[in-house]
Amino acid sequence: MKFLKDFQEFAFKGNLIDMAVGIVMGGAVAAIVKSFLSNIITPLIASIFKVPDMSALYTEVGTGETASKVMWGSFLQNTLDFIILAFVIFIALKVASRWMKKAEAEAAPAADIVLLTEIRDALQAKS
Repeated sequence: MKFLKDFQEFAFKGNLIDMAVGIVMGGAVAAIVKSFLSNIITPLIASIFKVPDMSALYTEVGTGETASKVMWGSFLQNTLDFIILAFVIFIALKVASRWMKKAEAEAAPAADIVLLTEIRDALQAKS
């Protein structure tokens, strides 16, 4: 019975639930950003270079039998994906941080409560 109680306390702690919600929301945001990139940004860039998609961009290196392709289009696409996703996460964290600071400021104790607490602590220190 203690095992179940310990598990329940672990599973339903606020931090664990917050983390689970964060993971689900992060996955949803990543899906939206991925869709934005693959359906809007990539076709625009591909049309500029007049190729069907970004992965078709390459440079041939070498000649004859030793020729190879440097697939820089795929690298460029993955780099853009990372930069845009990192920017979206950065903005989301900035907004969340601002909201948390606002909530902390609103939850700050009143000045008279702080003063009474300081007086109480000073009296306890003297005794």
